[in-house]
Amino acid sequence: MSVIESVSVCIARVPLDEPVTFSTRQVTAREYCLIRIRSTDGHEGLGYCYAVNSAGRLLSIAATELLAPKLIGQDSHRVEGLWTEMYQDALLLGRAGAVMRVLSAIDIALWDLNARSASLPLYRYLGATTLDRVPAYASGGYYLPGKTNADLASEMETHVSEGFTAVKMKVGLKSVAQERERMAAVRDAIGDDVRLMLDANNAWRDLPTALEYTQCFEPFNPFWLEEPFSPDDIDNHARLAAATRITIATGEVEAGRWRFKDLIQSGATTLLQTDATVCGGITEWRRIAATAASHGLTVEPHAWHDVHIHLVASTPNSTYVEWMPDDHIVNFRRLIDKQLVAENGQLLLPKDPGLGFRFDEAAVERYGVIYNGEKEKWITVR
Repeated sequence: MSVIESVSVCIARVPLDEPVTFSTRQVTAREYCLIRIRSTDGHEGLGYCYAVNSAGRLLSIAATELLAPKLIGQDSHRVEGLWTEMYQDALLLGRAGAVMRVLSAIDIALWDLNARSASLPLYRYLGATTLDRVPAYASGGYYLPGKTNADLASEMETHVSEGFTAVKMKVGLKSVAQERERMAAVRDAIGDDVRLMLDANNAWRDLPTALEYTQCFEPFNPFWLEEPFSPDDIDNHARLAAATRITIATGEVEAGRWRFKDLIQSGATTLLQTDATVCGGITEWRRIAATAASHGLTVEPHAWHDVHIHLVASTPNSTYVEWMPDDHIVNFRRLIDKQLVAENGQLLLPKDPGLGFRFDEAAVERYGVIYNGEKEKWITVR
């Protein structure tokens, strides 16, 4: 029996080297909530979630004061029961947002702990569909100061030369005419056989504007368009999905299987981008993926390839890992000791137990935050 002895929490603030602009916001830093769950037999599981720019303190408080105390003395293999008890305690405080993100991080750490205890990589512990590698798409195409259309096209072309058969770029910040020029440059550079995904990051507030853009995009044959509206605007997602031949994707900031059920039943999307660090962890991610499979839908998880590679490798209706090729935008890789390897457009599955990485102590020492009233970067609940 693997009994939980302690839960440790640290917030690591990792600034971006250069601020990045999306269609609706600017990102200057990411704050990661790092979780360590230790069992009495000496094994340790890791998990994490994130905030953007600030407010990581909210994650820390949710972990140390609300959820972690529920775990002490519990059998780590009782994952479903622990998930239900944590969720029930969090009902009045956050069925989404900071509390659910922390529940996600704790749940990931429990699965990691149990896989490490069994000396198995997580994807094998979950029940793998493949044992060697999984397909990936190269994600980038951000708006940066001074970045030209030629620069954007070169970036996407480089990914193709590395073997990727699918790439993603940002859209929605510039005018329709300017976005047409950006997309024309990219499509000309990568050719017609490469899948081109588009990410609008909640760019539009009304259907007419979204239609104006999507009609501009259609001739370039994008594979999907993600998050055209606010995640709460389910009705307009459904209207747009019915009005365009482009697949509408969403769900990266959604939490809980019930919200995903609403997305599916409303016709708002036919491609879910469920994020295990947001939706409720690996436990909830698998429930959502199974529901999607029963409706004939795919789940292509959002970002965080170090976790999602294991889920894609163990889920029949999940085909792509989103690969962030550098540490500038999604800089979590600065906090861990091992990196995934991309080869000919695919990611090689790690062979080490659990998630296959540890937190890099030197990096945590550099980026970890000590809040007022605390003495250490790591706060431990026993």
